[in-house]
Amino acid sequence: MAIKPQMKPIFGQTNATSKLLSLLEKISRSNANILITGESGSGKEVVATEIHRRSDRKNGAFVAINCGAIPQDLLESELFGHSKGAFTGAFSQKKGKFELATGGSIFLDEIGDMPLNMQVKLLRVIQEQTINPLGSDRGIPIDVRIIAATHKKLETEIVEGRFREDLYFRLNVIPLTVPPLRERVEELPDLVSHFANNYAEDGVPISLTKNFLIQLQNYSWPGNIRELSNFIQRLSVLHPGQTLEIGNIDPTMLPPAMSQMVPTDNMEQAADIETDLGDLHEILACARGISPLGSSATSMKDKLDLVEQLMITRALEESSGNVSLAAKLLRVNRTTLIDRLKRYRLQ
Repeated sequence: MAIKPQMKPIFGQTNATSKLLSLLEKISRSNANILITGESGSGKEVVATEIHRRSDRKNGAFVAINCGAIPQDLLESELFGHSKGAFTGAFSQKKGKFELATGGSIFLDEIGDMPLNMQVKLLRVIQEQTINPLGSDRGIPIDVRIIAATHKKLETEIVEGRFREDLYFRLNVIPLTVPPLRERVEELPDLVSHFANNYAEDGVPISLTKNFLIQLQNYSWPGNIRELSNFIQRLSVLHPGQTLEIGNIDPTMLPPAMSQMVPTDNMEQAADIETDLGDLHEILACARGISPLGSSATSMKDKLDLVEQLMITRALEESSGNVSLAAKLLRVNRTTLIDRLKRYRLQ
């Protein structure tokens, strides 16, 4: 059945997200086909629903189908429909996704997993704007906007013979790339708050300490937004309405890579993580020829801030002021470095 998109927010202050939102504003009212690329779980379907919501087709249906999740022998029927008796088990006529989406938008998720024989048929549908249900010799005109998405590099798939080049150019009229979560960790606190409110038990959302949020920002999030959403839902179920420190969480409930860094004794040990990181930064600074800063009475946080400022200054000097190169020297994201420059008011 046709599905109306739910209102799902896209927000954030990083350059990547701001650029994406600006582009959505420009392209949503067009009828041009769109190809969204990005890692699994990065929010490609959220972007697709937002495009539909902003478009002139918003009162029509938004129909989504995962091309990689449906068996090859059933995909044609799912997309284009079938007539009664078209094949064994076809006891009644069925409308396909394209017919259901007429007047609206169809979202072809994981288009890179579509079999080659179906790619040929999809290409014909795009060219002729007509579908032929299985078992029927009557063409049905359609009026849909196609939004496709994939986590694969289709250029590589074309070279290796798994994706048709002519279909790629038909779909890739307007290309969009959704950045992974690890490239916009500055937005993580807002995302945590958003998901915590969504999954709040009895209307009281969980909250995380500053130290916990720092640990989350240091994690690479291979599952992207989907992994973060699932994690916050897990915490909301296990610790409804509580303020949480990472040391209070059962390590088996944390992402594997994160659980290895967390002490299991008590909250005081968990709080020591940030201090240990400060010691490590100071050792690394000394190894680079930067003298230790602050008296013994200086707090570790203040010392860490000073060491971080010196490391940033040194990296900028070595890169002749090139922020991108300095970020590589420091092994941080460029957006993270820009955030630190603003925080410390460095030129």
